[in-house]
Amino acid sequence: MAIKNISTMAIMEVMSDKLPEPESLLPLPAATFHILMSLADEDRHGYAIIQDVAARTDGELKLSAGTLYRSIQRMLEQGLLVEVRERPAPELDDERRRYYRITPYGGLVARAEGRRLTQLVRLAKASGFAPGRA
Repeated sequence: MAIKNISTMAIMEVMSDKLPEPESLLPLPAATFHILMSLADEDRHGYAIIQDVAARTDGELKLSAGTLYRSIQRMLEQGLLVEVRERPAPELDDERRRYYRITPYGGLVARAEGRRLTQLVRLAKASGFAPGRA
């Protein structure tokens, strides 16, 4: 994941001394991990995140607006996300929408959670609790 602009990089530089080790935030709530995955490739506004999560999970997970915005608020405070002013298509976009971007730290935390889940599945397979072999 590349840093998308100087302002995000500057924010993360200032915050880096205050950020805990990524593993200290684990395990992530499912909603948090899904939001991070939704923002991995592009900035999105809240409703687009809800739609993307539902599509990625084939409708298995439908985030409510309350869950989404409580999660986003916590993630902003933790340094996992930033709100961005840039808009993909300003002429077509509703100016009231708020767009969010995963931070480099958010990417580190998401990768740490991915490793944790991979290890958990490996252990479940070895114990016979998941299909396949470890």
